[in-house]
Amino acid sequence: QERSSRLSAALLGEDSEISRDQLYELLKYAALGKCHNATQPSWCRIYHQSHLAGVVVIVLCETSQLHFYKFYLQFKHLRKLFRHRFTFTPSTNFLASLCGGGANPKPQNTAQGLTSTSSECIPKSPDLQYDPIIQKYGAKKQGLTSYTLTLEEQKRYDYPIKGSPKCRGYVSTECDQRRTDSSPLFGLDCEMCLTAKGNEVTRISLVDAQGRCLLNELVKPESTVVNYRTRFSGITRQMLLPVKTRLADIQIRLKKLLPRDAVLVGHSLNADLQALEMIHTSVIDTSLLFARNEGRRFKLKFLAKAVLGKEIQCERNLGHDPAEDARAALELAQFFIEQGPTKVAELNLEMLLTTEKLAEASQNKAVSQPQGCQAQQQWNEPPHLPKTCFLDCLQVAGQKPLLLGRQELDSSGLCQSNLSTSNKQILQRALAAVPLSTFSIIQFSLGPEYVTSHLLTGLCDKVRSKLTDMLTIYAGPFEDSFCLKSVKKEFGRCGPICSVTVVTETQQPYVCIQYEVLEAAQLAVESLNGAQIAGSCVKVQRPVTAAVLDCDVLIKELELDVENEGVIYVAGLKKSVTETDLQEEFSQLKDLETLFLPKDLQTGKHRNCCFLKFQRSQSAVEALEVLNGWTLKGSRLRSRNALASGHLWRWIRQMNRSPGKQGGNMVCETVEQLWHLEQELRREVRKLDQRIKKLYRSLQKNTLCVVLFPGVNSMHGPQPGLGLMGIKDDRGRSAC
Repeated sequence: QERSSRLSAALLGEDSEISRDQLYELLKYAALGKCHNATQPSWCRIYHQSHLAGVVVIVLCETSQLHFYKFYLQFKHLRKLFRHRFTFTPSTNFLASLCGGGANPKPQNTAQGLTSTSSECIPKSPDLQYDPIIQKYGAKKQGLTSYTLTLEEQKRYDYPIKGSPKCRGYVSTECDQRRTDSSPLFGLDCEMCLTAKGNEVTRISLVDAQGRCLLNELVKPESTVVNYRTRFSGITRQMLLPVKTRLADIQIRLKKLLPRDAVLVGHSLNADLQALEMIHTSVIDTSLLFARNEGRRFKLKFLAKAVLGKEIQCERNLGHDPAEDARAALELAQFFIEQGPTKVAELNLEMLLTTEKLAEASQNKAVSQPQGCQAQQQWNEPPHLPKTCFLDCLQVAGQKPLLLGRQELDSSGLCQSNLSTSNKQILQRALAAVPLSTFSIIQFSLGPEYVTSHLLTGLCDKVRSKLTDMLTIYAGPFEDSFCLKSVKKEFGRCGPICSVTVVTETQQPYVCIQYEVLEAAQLAVESLNGAQIAGSCVKVQRPVTAAVLDCDVLIKELELDVENEGVIYVAGLKKSVTETDLQEEFSQLKDLETLFLPKDLQTGKHRNCCFLKFQRSQSAVEALEVLNGWTLKGSRLRSRNALASGHLWRWIRQMNRSPGKQGGNMVCETVEQLWHLEQELRREVRKLDQRIKKLYRSLQKNTLCVVLFPGVNSMHGPQPGLGLMGIKDDRGRSAC
């Protein structure tokens, strides 16, 4: 019996956002299997990779998640073909980064004096507003509190969090005083050895804001050392023999040394705090502070040299010096705070890193070549950036990749455009060439006329307005003396509420309620319309606006979306209910696969709703019948089919937090032009959807297909990218 490849991805809820490295990880493993150090992706799993017929990546250039949901009804085939979806951050050179290259699209001459801040010595960038540092922090200088990690970021980057099950037994520094921009900074770094327990601290250094070393001690690990990692830690067996200091002693000393408003600074400081088994709420992580695209991070050694002009972690020394590393991280944070994001962005660190790698590669090549060949090759070969490593791996494996579209990678890994190629021509070439290639990248484009900043702003405002209207319901009329608290309580049983306002412009009062999730608003309309609430029989409806005229159609299509198959929404949970309670309570439901309990990003407390994902759609239907009216800890539950997947739920919250752009200063002719452009764009999207359908139908069974909306970096801020993926099965759909 022929074995089929299968794709599994747990992308329900907050896990639906991935980095560019994780996407690259998936494509590399799918194409190469276990060759060239390729491993199973950490965020999804491919079963029977060796049975894959091929890998096809379809890139819809100049598009983002915004385009998918603005033209959701027009992407009729695309949304029915792929069950798995995820989001990612946009990049300036998407094609090169997709293949694993880190090339900068605009090479520039770099300066010799890296630490100088004069305009003559710093490479300037015409696209400074697109720099990840500017996009993250803005252009203006801010105080140190603006650069400390939020609770959400600490959770995302695996920092020890108070109350987390993984941090039981951890010791708090008890630095709980409110931080200000004048709070003291302390640099911290640890060296670890591998023991039977895991990573354990064997040396710790703490420096103050003036760079003075307050603590620099060896620590005796509790468990047997498996690997001293001497090359990096500098620790040897002989060094630890006379040591009496234990981790508990260090924890006590740190608590005494740190003032109540201390801010700790370090490079990937989460690893140090985890090894110290300590919780500290206010941290600056320099590996995240100097932001990069695609979730990558600069090494401390590079930053120290490029920003501070200091050489650290020299190869002539045995291992790293934690005091030196702690001091370097501290000075980097001080530099960033004092100079501000713009000055740091002007250093053009990506270009400096590329230059450094080129110099190293050139030096290594010169050493490995016979002397007589070096001079001749320098004359015959123009200087260029290294080839992208993913394409190299494919070439070595004997798989010549196919690249079709308006952009191509030249020998340097840079993108070259050919605007004369149409989508129709690309499709014709793809239908003929894709079956002959095991790895293909096919690029379709909407065209430059559809990616103007005015059109993008207009689309963004319309999507935001539509989502707001769909999340909003009006209820009433009520008596003049009605109890608002009881109304809020009743409607709150449908899901988390964003805001409640009383409408007094009517003869009798109405209530306007905006929910945080689409399911809650829809549940309120379906279950509370005509109900007796606060002594009145109320009508519940959405606002009557142009944006929601097709709301019923959109709701129906969202329910039928393959990504929502087997997923139901449950509301009415009490605040005291934990995830463990829900697991136990719902364990009797047949074929339950995943439970997602959303949390408030600021407080960390869970919402009064959850999502349940079942292995089979029929099991979800049966669970709905059981759950409606189910009582949990005295609270009656309400449930319905899911409408918004994890990535869409996250995006709705971001859209609601983002301020809308004002377009009132546009002249009428411009507004009319934008309207015509939008109608033309709608037609182009339908054509694009048809072309993807044709291409997908031509693929062999067991082909992994990934469709990417790469995201857009615009003057109005980054619009996240969206990915859809699946392995084609016998029915022509993507297999789970």
